[in-house]
Amino acid sequence: MIIGGSGIIGSKIVKSMIAKNHEVHYTFYNNELDVEIGHKLDIRNKNDTIKLISELDPDFVIHTAALTNVDLCETDRNLADLLNVNGTNNVLEGCKNIRSDIIYISTSFVFDGKKYEYHEDDKPNPINNYGYTKLKGEQLVQNSELSYLILRTDQPYGWKERWQRNNSVLRVLNQLQQGNIIKEIDDWYNVPTYIPDLVNVVDYMINHKLRGIYHVSGSDFISRYEWALNIADVFGLDKKLIAPIKSRTLNLPAKRANVNLSNNKLFEDTRIKMKGIVDGLKDMRETQHVEF
Repeated sequence: MIIGGSGIIGSKIVKSMIAKNHEVHYTFYNNELDVEIGHKLDIRNKNDTIKLISELDPDFVIHTAALTNVDLCETDRNLADLLNVNGTNNVLEGCKNIRSDIIYISTSFVFDGKKYEYHEDDKPNPINNYGYTKLKGEQLVQNSELSYLILRTDQPYGWKERWQRNNSVLRVLNQLQQGNIIKEIDDWYNVPTYIPDLVNVVDYMINHKLRGIYHVSGSDFISRYEWALNIADVFGLDKKLIAPIKSRTLNLPAKRANVNLSNNKLFEDTRIKMKGIVDGLKDMRETQHVEF
């Protein structure tokens, strides 16, 4: 069962699991996929959430639903708590009823960026409210007494459905294709994660019964500006339209940390090598007529 199955990560997991002949159910809030096993659900409603999970009785619940708009989480803390903390607790209460396993999609934002590289056993210390609510979700999962996986990722990217939130690659592509000058931040660094890689990891971990915390992130620690230059290169667009700027000029509500998630543990335990940014972009270019 995929909670948040109409989101950009959740929908890719749904379709991948169906293709592998798993029995799949998913939840959506507004937008239903073109598959017939969707259930409309607001995870803020405790009774509805517990009832649906209990009735479907899945072996695994993959919880991908969250308020991921970092600045909105900062300015509307009540909404962030309701979705990312209370909603997660409601999902866990449903899982406890049937003793299902839980897979929780988390984020690099649980760290403060003061170290060069972060491993799974490093102590979290979020510097914004989004990171704080996701850390609270992690703690709820760990204290649930359920068998769990916590998968921390960063800047997931790939093709999307029309209703899904944009990601950095698609935003840059759209602007460059229109010939617009774009300003990209050269002092924000991420490990961009190609969504099909993340989906493959989820499937592998289910099949091989892995548990615990893993960093499921890309293999390049790169600035947003460098990332945009790579996008232009791979898709044959004009790099001269991309100008570097500093993050302080944006005056955004939420602070961002430069967090380099190490995926060494993931490779050691699975032998899955996460794509670097150029390989991920090349794969997008080759599949654009299929997925977009």
